[in-house]
Amino acid sequence: MFVLEHFVKSNMDAEEFRRRGKEMVDFVADYLETLEQRPVYPDVEPGYLHTLIPTEAPVEPESYVDIMKDVERVIMPGVTHWHSPYFYAYFPAASSYPALLADMLSGAIGCIGFSWAASPACTELETVMLDWLGKMLQLPDTFIAGTSGQGGGVIQGTASEATLMSLLAARCKAVRRMQGIHPEMSESDILSKLVAYTSEQSHSSVERAGLIGSVKMKKVPTDNTYAVTGESLKKMVEKDKAAGLIPFYFCATLGTTGSCAFDHITELGPICNEEDMWMHIDAAYAGSAFICPEFRPLLNGIEFADSFNMNPHKWLLVNFDCSTMWVKKRQDIIGAFKIEPLYLRHENQESGLVTDYRHWQIPLGRRFRSLKMWFVFRMYGLKGLQAHIRKQVELAKEFESLVRADKRFEICAEVIMGLVCFRLKGSNELNQKLLKRITKNREIHLVPCRLSERFVLRLALCARTTESRHIQQAWRHITQLTFELLQEGF
Repeated sequence: MFVLEHFVKSNMDAEEFRRRGKEMVDFVADYLETLEQRPVYPDVEPGYLHTLIPTEAPVEPESYVDIMKDVERVIMPGVTHWHSPYFYAYFPAASSYPALLADMLSGAIGCIGFSWAASPACTELETVMLDWLGKMLQLPDTFIAGTSGQGGGVIQGTASEATLMSLLAARCKAVRRMQGIHPEMSESDILSKLVAYTSEQSHSSVERAGLIGSVKMKKVPTDNTYAVTGESLKKMVEKDKAAGLIPFYFCATLGTTGSCAFDHITELGPICNEEDMWMHIDAAYAGSAFICPEFRPLLNGIEFADSFNMNPHKWLLVNFDCSTMWVKKRQDIIGAFKIEPLYLRHENQESGLVTDYRHWQIPLGRRFRSLKMWFVFRMYGLKGLQAHIRKQVELAKEFESLVRADKRFEICAEVIMGLVCFRLKGSNELNQKLLKRITKNREIHLVPCRLSERFVLRLALCARTTESRHIQQAWRHITQLTFELLQEGF
């Protein structure tokens, strides 16, 4: 009895939760509002944290106050601050106050929405939110679930998962199609001949999907804008067909990681349709911008696709994880993964109005992520979301103009959205040294890419709070470090 009483007393009750919860909201708001005062990149060595905390969990309960003290002592020194206005690496990790509040509510509800019966609101809100966003993007009606459509959307954890799901569904569909045409062929014979394609500039997760799916993944060369053309894909497909292979899948990219290039899907789509190849479109970063009419033409050709993915958790103010994926025919994906153990069945599963999202994804469990979309879409509205996208594109254009005005530098790819690829004129080694100094200084954070064998610096507009003054300061910092580097004779 003593042990039970001790256990109960050591846990946070509702009264303390109310008090500490309000304190945490203040802590988070203060953190986000003062981020630019912190070094964006941590100054720690590998293993730093192991010297700051015990090697074993405490036997006796510790206080919440002590834990929060250790957040600053232990955690913050090792944090790369993704939401700092001086963070320009990778792509954005979206965040907003409405999304954070919705995530708190999702955690409190704590449902595991693998089926409609497991929590009807979790399933139905997701279906409606994917339709809302699909309509913002002006997706063809075939991708909208509504109450009677054949397509629909789902929230995956990441674009990597969406790519893998599309490839596995395409593989299953291709095997069944070939067995229908050639019943004498075994599944293993067909699998050994399947070949998938993607851009040489595509994200590494596409290649990884091929490894997981045990299929050949070939990289299609790009043109001088780092985009795949229909002609390049067609040549590879014809060559592989002549060699007895079975082309079955192509992953197009709209907004590549390296340079934000856009594959020519109006050329690529008809080829995929003619060859019975599944076309998946990965627009993880750039897809958010398609809610703006001026960027929507970049999505022309979506009507040829079998599946499409973009990440609201990158650029649409919905915090991680929230990767939205649509399929033209949901039976293509459900049919590949549907398993019905007795304990997951429910009386409404055959209803035409019911979706069980466990058939659309790799894991069984799933969080109530659509709450974040619901809060953000309602509190910002379409116009507010468009304004956010446009502001960051304008800031990227501002940085581009600063680079172009300095004859020591060059722009390495067309600036279409919120990414600027640039470098010092000179050797790869020179640019590597510059980036090393930028990283070591910790005032701004950039990462590189390689374009046409050149080492290139990427500046991506990431933080919701970034303003012109931050861009100007970042450029002053880069040029100061450049001056010092060149003065030393490099």
